[in-house]
Amino acid sequence: MAVVLQKPPLHVRLAPLMRGYDVPFLLSVALLALIGQVVMYSVAYDIPGRVADHARNLLIAAGVMVVVSQVPPQRLQALALPAYTVVVLLLVAVELFGVTRKGAQRWLDLGLLTIQPSELMKIAMPLMLAWWFQRREGRLAQIDFLVAAALLALPVALILKQPDLGTALLVLASGLFVIYFAGLSWKLIVPPLVLGAAGVVTLIVMEPQWCAPGVDWVVLHEYQRQRVCTLLDPAKDPLGKGFHILQGMIAIGSGGLWGKGFMEGTQTHLDFVPERSTDFIFAAFAEEFGFLGVLGLLAAYTYFVARGLMLAAAASTLFGRLLAGALILVQFVYAFVNMGMVSGLLPVVGVPLPFLSYGGTAMVTLGASLGMMLSVGRHKRLVPS
Repeated sequence: MAVVLQKPPLHVRLAPLMRGYDVPFLLSVALLALIGQVVMYSVAYDIPGRVADHARNLLIAAGVMVVVSQVPPQRLQALALPAYTVVVLLLVAVELFGVTRKGAQRWLDLGLLTIQPSELMKIAMPLMLAWWFQRREGRLAQIDFLVAAALLALPVALILKQPDLGTALLVLASGLFVIYFAGLSWKLIVPPLVLGAAGVVTLIVMEPQWCAPGVDWVVLHEYQRQRVCTLLDPAKDPLGKGFHILQGMIAIGSGGLWGKGFMEGTQTHLDFVPERSTDFIFAAFAEEFGFLGVLGLLAAYTYFVARGLMLAAAASTLFGRLLAGALILVQFVYAFVNMGMVSGLLPVVGVPLPFLSYGGTAMVTLGASLGMMLSVGRHKRLVPS
């Protein structure tokens, strides 16, 4: 008698691929993605194609997240050195024959597409340093931290040369998080923090002299000096360099406690808020949803970061803990810097707000980062007890 083999239903065949995901973390991702799409519709419904493109970018990021999450941490570890090497070579290629736009040489034309290698380094850097410290586990010495610092300094210097201070700081942060989690002594951390705080105080006190016309800061490009000086006193040029900061602060303040309402932001829709669907989307959000809405958004980000840190802490290997911890804290830095610059607390740099800001490359990078974190979490859950 012939035996008929019935093909299992689709959900049964997909079950092994979906097993082990951290549901609370996925829910926090879904919530922020939903908020991002709602806010994008509210602030950019009158920009042709912007809302649909943002939804497409979110779906692409979700697809990248799912695909990357299927890659075991051991495979990610094996890809660390090649990925870092390739991206460093791409950064060197940008320096030699990169594409210049708006005075910055940050892109590389590969014929079929143009890429920005510095964005790739945001993932390659924590991968590389996590791989390095995994190899040195159990026998760490000071020389290992010096090697890690050198691996970090090379791409940061290349990115600063483009110039791209914002991306350089994010790459630097991603590397420093790995080095810190690897066991860097507090004795080495406190002095730079003290020097940084003293530098900020000195800058505030000396602002009238140092920000006077014609003063050259030597260590910074002129546009970077202007951004810092504009932060210290945006009212000096309210219709020029200080326009972005002032309009962002006005929009945030005009939202009050409850906000002006969904799609009712006057500062936003009268085009006073610059880059309302990208870098300054937080100002548009605050105007329409008010202080309480901002508190809700902060709560969503806080839970997202906290759950990500729990995933990192539960990883079964040092590589997984370092990688996941650095990747989730980089997302915290994204949110902190974006909200700070829009609120007039930090200089204006091109840093998007995760899940909310419009952007293709940044969204794909976010999806890849989340996928690596989920991979670390799935690996831990699948390890037999």
